[in-house]
Amino acid sequence: MPRNRLHFLLLMLLCASLAACGSNKNKDGPPRSGSASIPDLPDDAIPRREPRSKYGNGPVYEVLGKRYTVMASSSGYKERGVASWYGKKFHGNLTSNREPYDMYAMTAAHKSLPLPTYVRVRNLSNNRTVVVRVNDRGPFVHNRIIDLSYSAALKLDMVKDGTSLVEVQAINFNAPPGDRPTRKVVPEEPAPVSTPPPAPPADSTRKIENTIYAQVGAFGTRENAERRLAALRSGGIGTAFVAEDTSGGSNLYRVRVGPIKNALQYDLLVEELENLGISDPYLVTE
Repeated sequence: MPRNRLHFLLLMLLCASLAACGSNKNKDGPPRSGSASIPDLPDDAIPRREPRSKYGNGPVYEVLGKRYTVMASSSGYKERGVASWYGKKFHGNLTSNREPYDMYAMTAAHKSLPLPTYVRVRNLSNNRTVVVRVNDRGPFVHNRIIDLSYSAALKLDMVKDGTSLVEVQAINFNAPPGDRPTRKVVPEEPAPVSTPPPAPPADSTRKIENTIYAQVGAFGTRENAERRLAALRSGGIGTAFVAEDTSGGSNLYRVRVGPIKNALQYDLLVEELENLGISDPYLVTE
């Protein structure tokens, strides 16, 4: 990446970060702390059969001049990338399927999954997982794959950083038609606005356990892997390396970059890879 381009991107990210920390009441963020009566964090969403929403399902829609196509089915969907979260700025507003957004519920926004869809989200850094119900569209930001509610982000321990590297997998609800949770367990109507959940105690925050890398190619011969490695290093990506994998009975040479500490570092890496003509890196953990 040209140095001036990299500096510009870093400056924009810094400005966005500073703006989020400001006192402007129109900015998004968590609720105010210090509530006198605060319940525990909510349970994960419970997957159940639901009809496809009449709203927010396209099949094609446009936001900020870009067209998006809604998937015909969530079956088999699995993706790794950057998650973000949204909070009090949108609390009480209507979601894309015309339900009030509740920042304390276990919900999420996605650009192309059918509404509603239940997904399992795993924080790749600490292996924490949540199940959320996708009922909204977004995030319409480059290199973001899902926007989580405040409670979901809190349970994944990503509120402070604002973003995290995650794995998102759709849950197929295949229970028999008559085997459905009662209305008492899973309400048919949106849950009423609840009070803020507490942040986890400082001593309960799990330490980072996984090391994360971006895989940018897998080759059957070392020569091809070395060519990809040379292209990366000539493009200024000095943390690239070749990992030899013999677990499948034959050698496979995986070209990886990292370790990657956070979503900001991954954003910069994706920009550099795109400038080299390399798209869709795959996040792996060790």
